[in-house]
Amino acid sequence: MEFTAAMIARLLNGTVDGDPEIRLNTIARIEEGHAGALSFLSNPKYEPYIYTTGSSAVLVKNDFVASKEVTATLIRVEDPYQALARLLAMYEEQSRPVKKGIHPTAVIEESAVTGKEVFIGAHVYVSEKAVIGDGCNLYPNVYIGDNVRIGRNCTFHPGVKVYRDCLIGNDCIIHGGAVIGSDGFGFAPAGDTNYIKIPQVGNVILEDNVEIGSNTCIDRATMGSTVIRRGVKLDNLIQVGHNVEIGENTVIAAQTGLAGSTKIGRNCMFGGQVGFAGHLSIADGCRIGAQSGIMSTVSEENSVLFGYPAMDSKMYMKSFVYFRKLPDMSRKLDELSKSVESLKNR
Repeated sequence: MEFTAAMIARLLNGTVDGDPEIRLNTIARIEEGHAGALSFLSNPKYEPYIYTTGSSAVLVKNDFVASKEVTATLIRVEDPYQALARLLAMYEEQSRPVKKGIHPTAVIEESAVTGKEVFIGAHVYVSEKAVIGDGCNLYPNVYIGDNVRIGRNCTFHPGVKVYRDCLIGNDCIIHGGAVIGSDGFGFAPAGDTNYIKIPQVGNVILEDNVEIGSNTCIDRATMGSTVIRRGVKLDNLIQVGHNVEIGENTVIAAQTGLAGSTKIGRNCMFGGQVGFAGHLSIADGCRIGAQSGIMSTVSEENSVLFGYPAMDSKMYMKSFVYFRKLPDMSRKLDELSKSVESLKNR
């Protein structure tokens, strides 16, 4: 498909600075731009590329001021990254064929209910009394357990497993290999060398507009529910323990682990490989840097934390200056100790 810069500007409520009739037929990173491509600039770190890019047009912020000549046509918008997301969504909708129907190898139990205009791929299994909402897409090898209820317009990519009694809201996306509702890690010591498994009789609830990355595991509650609130986005390879609650619109990067019964607030952002101890509470709006270790409750909203154990990020960076100097400080301390000992001997 081909568009002009003026057409794209109208779609995005933007303005054109340059040739409004320039033709665009693809999207490229600004550092890899070429004729006919549309790129975007949202991070100032990449500004040098706008002066050398081969792209025909670039999405920029309304207030962008070039420090030297730009040969590409500029399409000025409020937020270039969001504008790009909208364009990519439109492109995907136009280019990806809509799949409908039920593959002959799929197995759907008689007591299960499937909605209108669903796609159920090869070797999908839908268990007793499960409900699949209108417009859902279940790709090959998806497993849906007993009594699972799935809302409208959900997409489950190949190999997703949803265990019994779990509840999935509307417009959710679950990527390949994710497991929703496996048993929580609950074992009671029985003597010095044995453990008794504690039955996990709760479930998992995913509210509307949740996205779960590939191979992420969300454990069912021991009792009650593990809850992922509306708008949460979880990356690949995340472990969510039993009875965890993640607040609305929180985003969590890959390989993070949340131990059981931890409560995460709304609008939080966590980097990769953050580790949370169990039974903690994290206030709304907190931001935690990658590989941090959270050992205690965070009560102050909008805290920015980093390190292990995590502390205020500014304090951590100041402390890090001294961490790097420790070997030299240790050497000087040894020399000083020897000097003091020498003076004592005299």
